[in-house]
Parts: sequence; C-alpha cells; structure tokens
Amino acid sequence: MKSVVDLENVVVRFAGDSGDGMQLTGALFSDAAAVAGNDFATFPDYPSEIRAPQGTVAGVSGFQIHFGQKNIYTSGDLADVLVAMNPAPLKKNLEWVKPGGTIIVDTDTFTEKALIKAGYETNPLTDGSLNDYNLIKAPISTLTKNAAAELGLDNKMVLKSRNMFALGVMFFIFHRDFKSADEYFENKFKANPLVVKSNKMVMRAGYNYADTIEALNRVTYNVEPASLKKGKYRNITGNLATAWGLLAASEKSGRPLFLGSYPITPATDILQELAKHKSLGAKAFQAEDEIAGVVSSIGASFAGSMAVTTTSGPGLSLKSEAIGLAVMTELPLVIVDVQRGGPSTGLPTKSEQSDLMQAMYGRNGEAPLIILAASTSSDCFFFAFEAARFAMEHMTPVILLTDSYLANGSEVFKIPDMKDLPKIKPPLAKPNDPEYQPYKRDPEKLNRLWAVPGTDGLRHRIGGLEKEDGSGNVSHDPMNHQIMSEYRAEKVNRVANYIPDQEIIGDKEGDLLIVSWGGTYGNMLEAVNALQEEGKRVSLAHFNYINPLPKNTKEIFKNFKKIIVPELNLGQFVMILRMHFPEFRFEQYNKIQGLPFMVKELVDRFNQLLEED
Repeated sequence: MKSVVDLENVVVRFAGDSGDGMQLTGALFSDAAAVAGNDFATFPDYPSEIRAPQGTVAGVSGFQIHFGQKNIYTSGDLADVLVAMNPAPLKKNLEWVKPGGTIIVDTDTFTEKALIKAGYETNPLTDGSLNDYNLIKAPISTLTKNAAAELGLDNKMVLKSRNMFALGVMFFIFHRDFKSADEYFENKFKANPLVVKSNKMVMRAGYNYADTIEALNRVTYNVEPASLKKGKYRNITGNLATAWGLLAASEKSGRPLFLGSYPITPATDILQELAKHKSLGAKAFQAEDEIAGVVSSIGASFAGSMAVTTTSGPGLSLKSEAIGLAVMTELPLVIVDVQRGGPSTGLPTKSEQSDLMQAMYGRNGEAPLIILAASTSSDCFFFAFEAARFAMEHMTPVILLTDSYLANGSEVFKIPDMKDLPKIKPPLAKPNDPEYQPYKRDPEKLNRLWAVPGTDGLRHRIGGLEKEDGSGNVSHDPMNHQIMSEYRAEKVNRVANYIPDQEIIGDKEGDLLIVSWGGTYGNMLEAVNALQEEGKRVSLAHFNYINPLPKNTKEIFKNFKKIIVPELNLGQFVMILRMHFPEFRFEQYNKIQGLPFMVKELVDRFNQLLEED
C-alpha cells in the first residue's frame, strides 16, 4: 500500500559537478512547481570557475528550491531532500540538510578515487555517518544507461542526462507532472529528436524506479497549490523581471529603450533578454567595455531615449566618472547594479549588499543621485519601472541595486496588466518655446526640461563642465557653482515628496525594530513572523528607497526601544542611518559569506538582543 503525506512546504536541494546540469534540473523542477500552483523561491549556488576540477568540492554546483501551499518568502534554511550526484556535493552540502532529511545519491560515483578527490577518508554510504538520514542509494548512472540503451547513443552522451533520472525520482516523490519538462526538451532539442527521446525516457525511468524502491517506504508527498490571487503567473528570475520592468517603462513613457552594457556576472542576462525585444523598440548595444557601455547610454539619453546601463560592482567602479557626467548634464539614466561579492573580482557568483556606499558616494565632486533597491526577484520588475520613472520625470541618474541572489533566484510572478501601471511623463521641451532655457527648472521638482536634438529652437550646450544657472553656458563663476551644486542636491532630496511613506510590518511601536533593505526582505519577514507568533513585540521596516529616505523614517525609529540593522556587508546602510539620525542607537548584525541570511540565525540574534538589558 502506498501512502501520501500532505506537506505545507518543502525545501529540495540538487547538487553535483558544474557539468551535471543541476541548474537545469532545479529550473525544470521549479517550472513543475509553478504549473502545480505552488508558491516558491529558488537559490542557484554555483562556482565562479567556468569548469572547476571535476569531483572536487570547489566545483560543486547547487540549486535549492523552497515550495509550498503557503506564501514562500525565502529559498529555505535547510533542505528536506538533498540529491547528490557524487561524493563532493554530498560533502559540501550535508551541513545544509535537516536532521532526518532524505538524501538521494548516485552510488555508481562513490568510487575510491572519487572519495579521495572529495576529501573523504571513508565511504559515507557505509561508515554509518549518514545513519541519522533517510539515505536512498541508487545506481543512477547504470540505470540511466540502461534506460536509453535501445537508442544506440554512446555512454558519454547518455550520462549527460542522468540529472533527468534524478528529476524523475523527484517528480514521483512529489507528484509532479512531466508536461513542462517534456515541452522544454521538445523546444530546446527540436533539431535532435534522439536527444529529446533520450531525456524523456531517462526521466520516466527515474520516476518508475522511485515507484519500486523500498527506501521510500512507499510514501510520497503532496503539496497543495498556494492560494494565489486570480491572474496569469509564471516563473521569473530577478534579471528577467528587471528587463521586463524596463520594457514596460519604455512603453509607458513613450521613449524608446536603449541599453548600453558590457557583459558581467551576474548582470548579463538583462542584456541578453533586452536584445530579444527589437520588436518592442528596444536597442541593446554590447559595448567593448564598461565605460563605453555607460557613455553610449548617456549619448542615447541626450538623443531622447530611455537610457539604461547594467553592471555589477566592479563595472560600477569603472562607470563612476561617466555617471558624474550624467549628473552634471542632468540627463535621465538608469544604472542597474546587480551586486556580487567583492572587492575587485571577489566572489563573482555569490551575493552581497556591499555596493551601497559606492552607489552613494563613489563619484568625484558633489554628485548626488537617486538610489533604489529591489526586495525580491519579482519585485525587480516594479523597481526597474520605478527607477526609469524617477530618472525621466526628475531628469537625473538613478541607481537600482539588486543582487546575485535576486538576479539568479526565481519565484512566482503575477504578470501585471500594462493598463494598471502608471503613465510616465518625461518633461519634454516644446518646439520653438520662446522661454526655453536648458537649465531653467521646474519650481517643484527642480528638474530641467529634456530637449531632444532635432526639435526646432532647442539648441543648447552639453558637457561635463559646470553650467550657468538657466542659460546652460559654461561657467567658472564660484557662486554659480555653489548654486548649481545645491540645486542638484536639492533636486534629489525633493524626490522624497514623490515616494511613499515607509511601511512597517507589525505594530508601529514595540521592543525591537528590524531595519533592512534590498534582497534580504524574505529572510527578515520570516524571522519577524516567527517572533511575532511567539508574542514578541518585534516589527520590520524594510527599505527600498535609499536616497532619499522616506520622509517618515525618523517618526518610525522613535517608537522602538531597540533598533537593529542586519546587512550582507560589514555595515553600510547602518552608517548612512547613523549620519542621518545620530540621535538613535543602531545595533548591527552583519554577514559577508556570499550566502543569504538563514532565518534561524536571525531569530537567534533578535532574541538575544531582546533579552539584553
């Protein structure tokens, strides 16, 4: 007799060598979760080497998905199920498996040579070290070859699909449908029907094998669909959401989108996605370097385009002088910085929040600009749209901070209706306006008009030298420089009049306020929810608007006994808060390991702070 156990949520982690296709396996399992109606969040975890030595811990690639019938905010702390394709991923990922969790291994790969390469002195499958787990030992490589034997493919080709055997096992355990995976194979490999057939056969072989093995104790698991609002949904990554948000802003503003960028991990997907949408008027220019990317965008902005450049931390450093030019010329420009571990090339595939101070102050002179930060992968759509709206309506550069965790992670995204998005109204100068002056300012926003070249009567000077107030002529007058510097700073400050008040999750007063920003939102929310369920007087203020800060920020802070600022850096946002609000004491909690916060470690730290006198 088979039994089915209902679960509210589950965390699954796929792990193998870089060439084992773990990212694809995880993505296909995520698609199946989306089709089943589950809410989910994912965490791709892979090395920066193009191909690290096979079988080594350094070369392990992982993909974690947290899915369920409730709202999912994080990719999960510890895995309920780990699929390890050889000894190295087992060694690296065992600490991320819950006690008593299920571990599925390919026994064919646990050879003496592979064990030594992974750093094992004994075989974990036989030495008793895994007795506390539900260990499923499957000869995946052998069964994969057997499944596709009739097709006449060579062993090397067949073994490339053993990840699909593991996927089939997971489909059986969690009652997933083959349809989305089958469609992927048919579209991806339509030029090679034999490969399509091989992958389908191997995946079904894994499913059938799971139906027969005693290690599962004849138990499978059911995760009901989540209670999602009516609408059209899809699986989306942060980079894809960012690209779509920029396309939406272009449509709502009536300005053609121009992207000038240089490929860099982990931001390249935005460039690749926008290059697909020439039919929507998007122009994507892959420049020869970071500097060429940003200055081409500034030129496109001068010419009347909604201009964007995308990068990560090292690229933002290279763009700094040109961003100062955009500040001086007061042209709209969106700079998307997908943060990664630093400094220098640092940890290219790992996530940090360590570019905030660079975004705030990383330019010569007084060069203020607007800074926004997205909270979730799907949230990247709305804040990319918001960044473009602010850039064009306030005629200034805007930096949008996302991070590798958001960019490569994915979640369920309710596709918005374009009619529900606000119209963007760039301040375009009118032809032959007798009162037109290049640096004549709107009395409320302090922005200048956008004079598109070729429009009658709008000729004006442009460049990096200081401009005369009003006329825009080059000026070296000391007092004029003071006036123009103050205008540029106040223009950014006045954006606070156009952003929403900062929201609080929880009571408006209490014992502890958690202050966070950017991609840590889900982890903070789950930690706060856990503490509130225990009756703790804890609230969360998660910031998306960094510069300027929301106008009610001080009012929020004064209503709490203690304030703590957790960040994936050594304390950058907390330094900004201390400068703005020296009257408050801000505690810090910092993690800089290339890994997201775990909910448990946050709960432990917050409880510790609550217990201190």
